[in-house]
Amino acid sequence: MYQHKQYAVFIFVVLAWISGFVALAWNLMGADVPLMVFAGILLLVGFLFHGLTIKVDEAHISWAFGPGVAGQKLALEDIVGVKAVQNSYRHGIGIRITHDGWIYSVSGFSAVQLTLKDGTQYRLGTNDQEGLVAALEDKITPGEVPAAEPQVKLRTHNNML
Repeated sequence: MYQHKQYAVFIFVVLAWISGFVALAWNLMGADVPLMVFAGILLLVGFLFHGLTIKVDEAHISWAFGPGVAGQKLALEDIVGVKAVQNSYRHGIGIRITHDGWIYSVSGFSAVQLTLKDGTQYRLGTNDQEGLVAALEDKITPGEVPAAEPQVKLRTHNNML
């Protein structure tokens, strides 16, 4: 069984920076209710998104943020391709959909791309690419990804002289 947790260094830095302003405001204005609510929200975000844990067992791969929120679980039999990739800054952090498929990331640019039988792709951010790829390559059977449907080219005519 493989299990690895990547901590959200970037999120910690941003939350610490914002917390500095909250502490300054708390010191200057006192502890009013909106400031305490905002500080509570910062603590909650830090707790829920402090890292990304990826687990691979004999039949499944699963991943989740923090204590187990906003994750997913896939059967290894549905995966036909695994490769180490590099995300760019436009992929960002968190959960998002891009032209590269679903992105789950908390820090850095290293990721592992999973391709499913139906062509869906997931990119899981990790600072242990080699370990995750090795854990998955032993358990999946490579297969064919369905070809993309051919795109129809539209002809445009320029009627200008």
